Amino acid sequence: MNNKLNLMCITNEPSMAKIADESGVDYIFLDLELLGKEERQGHLDTVISKHKIEDLKRIKPHLKKSKLLVRINPVHRFTKKEIETSIEYGADTIMLPYFKSKDEVEFFLNTVDGRAETILLLETKEAFDNIDEILELKDKIDAVHIGLNDLHLSYDMSFMFELFISGHVTTLVDKFKINNIKFGIGGVAELGKGDIPAELVLNEHYKLGSSMCILSRSFSQTLSSDSKSSHANYKDKVADLRFFWDSIEPSQSHDDSLLFSQLIKERIS
Repeated sequence: MNNKLNLMCITNEPSMAKIADESGVDYIFLDLELLGKEERQGHLDTVISKHKIEDLKRIKPHLKKSKLLVRINPVHRFTKKEIETSIEYGADTIMLPYFKSKDEVEFFLNTVDGRAETILLLETKEAFDNIDEILELKDKIDAVHIGLNDLHLSYDMSFMFELFISGHVTTLVDKFKINNIKFGIGGVAELGKGDIPAELVLNEHYKLGSSMCILSRSFSQTLSSDSKSSHANYKDKVADLRFFWDSIEPSQSHDDSLLFSQLIKERIS
């Protein structure tokens, strides 16, 4: 069996966070990032969250097992205040997005200063180019997550999964493994769905040794309802995903990986 796959649910609704927590989701993900995001992703079918830092205080009391994760803005003049307030309001984990240099990462890590788990969201070509320098700070980095949306835009690619066959993902993964860095990649839909079927995406995570994945918007749509049936459906979807992950056979993984690559090539051709 591969490493446990840590799942992340993006929400600022306490009721949704409570159900995700009860369903075994590992991180409840509050998204504060707004700076530059509309300009980068406004033309895509992606959600730009309107979460507030005060939402941390609303969500924290509802969590029994899940960690409370907050994605702050890229480094700017108020970064220190965002970090301090996030920790004060109960964040267990702080994620830094859209960084480009070792200096930005070092400032982030030194400001957190071990008071929360740190995750770097690697999603710029500058961060890719500077990854060796950035990983010199590995003793303070708890994990790195490869952000497929912005990273594929950074390289003017038309499809975010192209990063898996371009060599970018495998290059990063090899460096993370050499430096013993925990890592995750992008997101995943519910089984049977997604631009690339979720089963093939999970298989690729398994093959590469990824241990983190963000649950897609479509995955969490049922949580927008307060009905018991929608909550049960969400719990079932999480359980199904876990069962599939634990059932992946290395012997089958190679064939599924070939199909994964073939589907990506067809999409970009």
